[in-house]
Amino acid sequence: MKVPTAILTLIIGILITLASLWVSQNNGLLPIAAAAEATEIDRLFTAMLAIATGLFLLVQGALLYSLFAFRRQPDDATDAEPIHGDVSLEIVWTAIPAMLVLWLGIYSFDVYQSIDSVGTMGSHNMAHQHGEMEMVAADQGSDSTRLVVDQSDVSPDPLSPAVATETVEPLQVNVDGLQYAWLFTYPDTGIISGELHLPVNRPVTLNITARDVIHAFWVPEFRLKQDAVPGQVTHLNFQPTEEGVYPVICAELCGAYHGAMKTRSIVHSGPEYQAWVDSQLVANTSRETVAQSVTTSPLEHHAAAMGLPDHLHESHQSDLAQAKHSPSAS
Repeated sequence: MKVPTAILTLIIGILITLASLWVSQNNGLLPIAAAAEATEIDRLFTAMLAIATGLFLLVQGALLYSLFAFRRQPDDATDAEPIHGDVSLEIVWTAIPAMLVLWLGIYSFDVYQSIDSVGTMGSHNMAHQHGEMEMVAADQGSDSTRLVVDQSDVSPDPLSPAVATETVEPLQVNVDGLQYAWLFTYPDTGIISGELHLPVNRPVTLNITARDVIHAFWVPEFRLKQDAVPGQVTHLNFQPTEEGVYPVICAELCGAYHGAMKTRSIVHSGPEYQAWVDSQLVANTSRETVAQSVTTSPLEHHAAAMGLPDHLHESHQSDLAQAKHSPSAS
């Protein structure tokens, strides 16, 4: 019994769709998702992979079918039947890809804006959102607590009510790219580090620039990448959600040792992050003390060790100098 062409086409379409969905959900191509924004990026990637897999199976299937169905038969020396084209078919295979590309473009831009990590545009959006929240707080009274929607607790159902929690100020980190290293400065503490240390589940804002040529800050597990441009400041706004150690890579060819421009992003628990901050502050204090000791004269150091008041240091130094150069001292 011959299966009708329409039913056969429907069956093939269903099989291709199921295979595409399975591949997109079980590809294993992405590393662990360690930031809240990674969820949106992964959904976009999954959609693109499903479409690409479906098109691949459709095109390769048509080629394999043509190889067998339209091959030259034995002892057939006649010319092939000329075909001048099919307008309806050409419209279909032009319109469908065009619609897919348009949909992916709109979806990509929506994700691009929703993660709020889009350079100066992201900074403007964040400032605008903060301004709106401050206006709401002012309307409710000066003692009111500002509220913000906690994205991790929001149900994907658009009809579900949003859950409000207290606002957590983002951790500000200034990122400098230079050949061939990354420097991370924490303005609130003055800490400078060659590694990016972050607390888990706290919003982070990276203010990124470069000192020499264009670099690109990229953490695959965060699914975020941003250019570091000399003379400009770009931004990344995200929230780490998984503790661990993740590579920080320069994704822009920046010179001969571009491949070696790597460091680490370490996401700590709250207590571990605070312990790291405390250890860095102690180390900075120790370095400043040593630096002051080196730059301080022996006489000043001796006077300070005696615990003399500041206004007596000068006279004490004079006495010590005279004693040092007196004949009896020699």
